[in-house]
Amino acid sequence: MSTITKSADVNADVTTVYNQWTQFADFPRFMEGVDRVDQLDDRHTRWTISIAGVTKEFDATITEQHPDERVAWSSDSGPTHAGVVTVHRLDQDHTRVTVQMDIDPDGFVENVADKLGILDRRVQGDLDRFKTFIEQRDGAETGAWRGDVDRPAQNPP
Repeated sequence: MSTITKSADVNADVTTVYNQWTQFADFPRFMEGVDRVDQLDDRHTRWTISIAGVTKEFDATITEQHPDERVAWSSDSGPTHAGVVTVHRLDQDHTRVTVQMDIDPDGFVENVADKLGILDRRVQGDLDRFKTFIEQRDGAETGAWRGDVDRPAQNPP
């Protein structure tokens, strides 16, 4: 299992940045290898990705989501991964977006990509493209979802 943590400072306010991050259907516009993301309901997404010419589909569950703060998820199928995206207000017009992911690479190609640091660079590249995407829109998001998803209650040991 590898942990990746990357950040980018975006020239837009925290609400705009958060709102754009909730627009999963737009992810292919700035995420390398993401072909499609469908939001099935408030908590579930279906992803279609391409890695080294191989197309894969997997489902993920949003495990926690709070407006202007965070979106956390874990995979339900496909490559094992989980993570959280947080948005932090730097000032009125600037926001830091931080992605932290735990990834268990699946198969030879993904393990090699992990060992060579390709996954780290891909996450940073995706963040950099997100920054460019929203800044080129003059800080205007393509949509918003402002609902709350509380973390599931844990069963006591």
